Amino acid sequence: MLKMSRLTDYGTGVLAYLAAAGEAPHSASQVAEQTGLPAATVSKILKLLTRGGLVTSHRGALGGYLLARPATEITAAEVIDALEGPLALTECSVEAGSCELEASCLVGTAWQRINLAIRRALDEISLAELANMQAGHRPRVDLRTIVASPGRMARLERG
Repeated sequence: MLKMSRLTDYGTGVLAYLAAAGEAPHSASQVAEQTGLPAATVSKILKLLTRGGLVTSHRGALGGYLLARPATEITAAEVIDALEGPLALTECSVEAGSCELEASCLVGTAWQRINLAIRRALDEISLAELANMQAGHRPRVDLRTIVASPGRMARLERG
């Protein structure tokens, strides 16, 4: 089963919040409060997103986090890359030559083609579309509904 991690799901929600929140920087604690996620989880996500070039951070009293580019210019593929690493259905599908069995493998080329097709589809979907922000629709992002169980919340708070 192809499945992204909860961290990527939550990270998409954090990005959607930043996209909807406008051009003023938002602190990690503000993002956590507004999304309903634990502060430690939001801090971890924001660090990954900053390292991935999707978010910028600004220090100081008026500092915080902002999208590095407009939501329409950030793709779903970039979000996954920043939070999960490069999309790869199998070890050999990351790039040609990355598998020691490639010369004798009968299915590797097919997996690489499938991986590429999925990548192209994700490149066509923007953060704005993921966040359903087209035509002025700006939803409030509240991830508490995803993190409803007390056990799941405790695991998130531990990082």
